[in-house]
Amino acid sequence: MKQMEVVGVRVEMPSNQPIVLLKETDGDRYLPIWIGAVEATAIAFAQQGVLPARPLTHDLFRDVLDALSVQLRTVNITALREGIFFADLVFSNGVEVSARPSDSIALALRTGATIFASEDVLEEAGVAIPDEQEDEVEKFREFLDTITPEDFGRAG
Repeated sequence: MKQMEVVGVRVEMPSNQPIVLLKETDGDRYLPIWIGAVEATAIAFAQQGVLPARPLTHDLFRDVLDALSVQLRTVNITALREGIFFADLVFSNGVEVSARPSDSIALALRTGATIFASEDVLEEAGVAIPDEQEDEVEKFREFLDTITPEDFGRAG
């Protein structure tokens, strides 16, 4: 398993489909995962520190975990089958639960859990971006600085 960091979310054109982009913490591979608009909004909210007036689903899940004194330790993106990514939530009490990577990432950002991706997933779907192409990544980061959750459609 390779540790990943969330670069951010964006809308892929012309399909208007949101993606979340992860990057190896100690490497040059990026992992794009196509996600839904609601999950993109949840990830963008967490990254931007937006606190909704009422808890969104991922906020509620975090609050329930706190109430039960259970921590989300890691999110493991474990497989890619027929174009669908799979993830596991690993909790402090040893329980593991299968989940969509988009929900898992949104929850990890709210709880401080570490995100990992299996080497198999990275080999199949990872994209290596050499240093000379880092300007494209910087443009993506600049885009992320200007995008708002409302850009993903209805945020509620």
